[in-house]
Amino acid sequence: MGTYNKIMEWFWLCMGILIIVVVTIFGIMEGFDRWIYYYGLSVFAFGTYFLRRWMRKRMEKHIEWMAQQEKQQQQES
Repeated sequence: MGTYNKIMEWFWLCMGILIIVVVTIFGIMEGFDRWIYYYGLSVFAFGTYFLRRWMRKRMEKHIEWMAQQEKQQQQES
């Protein structure tokens, strides 16, 4: 599951960068009045990236805490 999460983090980061580049190119070619709204998609992609990253780190800390609790319980027994 950890590999999947890291792949999806990279996917959303790349999508955010790609959207910014493509929208900027099309904005230059056809005018920003038509393409400016698509920058919102890059905000969504970056938001998803940061949310997934935060959740992954939070889950890693929680798993580590659970392992410590289990180790502590075994020592007490």
